[in-house]
This record gives sequence, C-alpha cells and structure tokens, in this order.
Amino acid sequence: MEHGEKQITIVDDQGNEQLCEVLFTFENDEFGKSYVLYYPIASEGEEEIEIHASSFTPNADGEDGELTPIETDEEWDMIEETLNTFLAEEDEE
Repeated sequence: MEHGEKQITIVDDQGNEQLCEVLFTFENDEFGKSYVLYYPIASEGEEEIEIHASSFTPNADGEDGELTPIETDEEWDMIEETLNTFLAEEDEE
C-alpha cells in the first residue's frame, strides 16, 4: 500500500482477491495512523457502493504499509466524518 496508489488488491475472509479502487488516503494525528478508503471495482455502476476503510502504517521508506482493520468506534466516527467531508466537497465541484 503506497500513498498515491489508485488501486489495491484486498484478500477477503474467504481468501478471494478483490481489486479495489482507492477513494482517498489520509493521516490522522490523533490516532497516529494513516487510513485508506476504498471500494471493490466490481461494484462500480451499482446503485450503492460499499466503501471500506483500513488503517495502514507506511514503512520507513513510505511504501507498502500493511492494511489493518479499524478496531475502535472512535476511529470509525472520525473516518465517517472525514468521508462525509470528502463527499460533500466532491458534490460541490
């Protein structure tokens, strides 16, 4: 996982690989983590796209961080606020 990457491959619980489009990445100082929001490319064109979020910590060289699940309600609330702000800005353009 790199900052600026537009597509990532996610392996689901069943071991199936899914190619996903990266919506955006951002850093949060409060939690000291970077986050990525993404959705499965296969769902493009559907009425409702399920957006997924994970945290990641870039390596020292800033590349290939490992995705980790979001574990706290506080993080989910912060991510939801950030997503809503992002979507509102997209609508204005």
